[in-house]
Amino acid sequence: MQHLASLLRRLPPSCGPVRLVGVDGHAGSGKTTFAGQLARALGDAPVLHLDDIATHDELFDWTGRLRAEVIDPLRRGETAHYAPYDWRARRLTAPRALPPAPVILVEGVGAGRRALRPHLARLLWMELPHEDSWARGRLRDGEEQREFWAAWVSAERRHFAEDPSRPFADLLVRQGIEGYVVLPGPAHTLGPDQANTDSDGPSAVC
Repeated sequence: MQHLASLLRRLPPSCGPVRLVGVDGHAGSGKTTFAGQLARALGDAPVLHLDDIATHDELFDWTGRLRAEVIDPLRRGETAHYAPYDWRARRLTAPRALPPAPVILVEGVGAGRRALRPHLARLLWMELPHEDSWARGRLRDGEEQREFWAAWVSAERRHFAEDPSRPFADLLVRQGIEGYVVLPGPAHTLGPDQANTDSDGPSAVC
């Protein structure tokens, strides 16, 4: 993990003074756990969870709000403020501050969407098949979320059919027995939205 953290720290800023790093993958693929470990390796880097941005009414139609509340302020070097969504109460809560930091992780389904890629220093994809990911997610959330998962799976299928992330991933992350294996992604070193600035080097276990 320290090898990856060191790589990310060395990247040029991508969103104002911030190196914005996307962690995408299917629901249930382990994005949150991985992002938490990577954030600690980065010295407690901030993590923006897209579950706080999405809502029941906007499972994927939140790009405009994310741009206005988070991306635009960070590009200006200002503190962003966004209102996290309470999935149980079905309402937005009090705004939360997100100051600029050397590296900020954005984790969640859709973190590598077309509209966000120009602002990312790197895009990481959790390499777990969708059926395995969804099975893990359903087991995690239990029976009470069964109806939600039925709607989510359909919405996620539509999203990735229209706006895939994996083909543009700079790195693939696979969970292994002794940690995570990080491999070059389909975009090799960088996606087409960015200039070639650094090499990822060989695969690593972190």
